[in-house]
Amino acid sequence: MSSKFSSTLLLLLSILMSIQLLASAGNFYRDVDITWGEGRGKIQEGGRGLALSLDKLSGSGFQSKNEFLFGRFDMQLKLVPENSAGTVTTFFLSSQGEGHDEIDFEFLGNVSGQPYTIHTNVYTQGKGNKEQQFHLWFDPTAAFHTYTIVWNPHRIVFLVDNSPIRVFNNHESIGIPFPKSQAMKVYCSLWNADEWATQGGRVKTDWALAPFTAYYRNINIDGCAVSSGTSSCKSIGSTNNAKPWQTHELDGKGRNRLRWVQNKHMVYNYCADSKRFPQGFSEECKRSRF
Repeated sequence: MSSKFSSTLLLLLSILMSIQLLASAGNFYRDVDITWGEGRGKIQEGGRGLALSLDKLSGSGFQSKNEFLFGRFDMQLKLVPENSAGTVTTFFLSSQGEGHDEIDFEFLGNVSGQPYTIHTNVYTQGKGNKEQQFHLWFDPTAAFHTYTIVWNPHRIVFLVDNSPIRVFNNHESIGIPFPKSQAMKVYCSLWNADEWATQGGRVKTDWALAPFTAYYRNINIDGCAVSSGTSSCKSIGSTNNAKPWQTHELDGKGRNRLRWVQNKHMVYNYCADSKRFPQGFSEECKRSRF
């Protein structure tokens, strides 16, 4: 598949995904609480959009009102433009406590003209070290793009404009923990991390450019809400009347797109970092990435 054809296909997928989300999007007034930032987070467009800002005093963030045990979580983002060095914009799922579970999208800013880094990670029972990082094939500051986490008992799939960039499979059968017992909320934030975020911390935040602003739009959650320990889903394991996310796995086209993204745009893979893991890689690294 040629690079030009792949880019055109991904653009069409982005447009189709945007149309779908417009038809089914949630409402930030209804679905989230702005939890920190002292006014730096603002709901806009009658609940359709939300802006987070960062200055030298503070960043800002919000979280979903409900917590979920499995689901599909879509969010459109337009990231901080131009010189965003030192900033981190996030969209992730997390439970609470020392032994928490977490599924991360983090967007690491950069100097003007240099690409954002998408940082992904999976924590189970408080342990992560499952990082994969990517450079995007488009400018994520010029327009909104859709970022998706699909989480079911079998796998976690990270998607950008409905194209998979990473799959983390359930390998409990070989002793690898998988997040499937702790309900999680959706969290989003914009904060300063210039001690590590940009080029290993070598480039610091230019506060003369503050405030920095990232925009969120069309939150869409289709999942199993948990209240007082009870899930809104009767059964996740059954295929009868299952929603697509409950049994989501990649077909041939999805596997081809994943290969394309990982071959062309992956910039870090914990399964290939022998300096960091001289004792050997985790067992799931030896299994198929699909």
